[in-house]
Amino acid sequence: MKDLVKINASPKLKAPNMLAAWPGISNVAMIAATYLYRKLGFKDLAEVRSPHFFNPIGVLVKDSTIEAPQFPRNNFYYWKNEAGKSDIILFLSEAQPADKSYELANCVLDIGLRFHAKRVLTCAAALTRIHHTEQPRVWGVGTNATMTQELAKRGLVQAGNLQISGLNGLLLGVAKERDIDGICLLGEVPAYTSRVHNPVAALAIINVLKELLDIDINTDELAQYADETKRQMKQIAAEAMEEYIDYFTEPVWEYGEDEETE
Repeated sequence: MKDLVKINASPKLKAPNMLAAWPGISNVAMIAATYLYRKLGFKDLAEVRSPHFFNPIGVLVKDSTIEAPQFPRNNFYYWKNEAGKSDIILFLSEAQPADKSYELANCVLDIGLRFHAKRVLTCAAALTRIHHTEQPRVWGVGTNATMTQELAKRGLVQAGNLQISGLNGLLLGVAKERDIDGICLLGEVPAYTSRVHNPVAALAIINVLKELLDIDINTDELAQYADETKRQMKQIAAEAMEEYIDYFTEPVWEYGEDEETE
């Protein structure tokens, strides 16, 4: 691990929870995690040496000069929760590796355990038949019965059987292998908006994290972003309906002369 991670600070943390996030469907995880990062004032903790996990597929050229290969950032941060019982370790990654996801998941957990993390959390999107005008629910899954029961007590939707793609899910699978408590919160996202950033689902998750992590955070800015996105989704839905109507209908004046009309 020494060659894979650079430690930049050695704080004494109080039974920290670790929240990790990678880009995924509707960018729900990253919206929620980066909002916490900006609002709570996290400090630098460590960074993963990205060249071990990522292979660049090209380079940038500026003013006809080739730049050195660029790698996605994978950084750890910490925040001391003076008013709560547990501090927070936050891991933010700009990308998911093509073929070393399992190794990266173990690396992230190693750092969490080094700073005595008691529990690991991730976020993700749950694609459902929810309409974009509805308030999304939050589903909760855990790595063991204790975590699942805690989520049930908080009234979170019990997901039953499903698959969580990418590292937002795989990290908890590795945590399960290593007998580490873990939770994934999934915010409902309309299946037809999977390519649209969804702060509405992220806000629903943040409201659950406020209780799970025992934090006080103002969500007004995220709520405003969510309202703007709802308006965008409404416009997307309207345009899609117009395309549907245009595809399956034909104005009467475009009928041929031989066709009869009533």
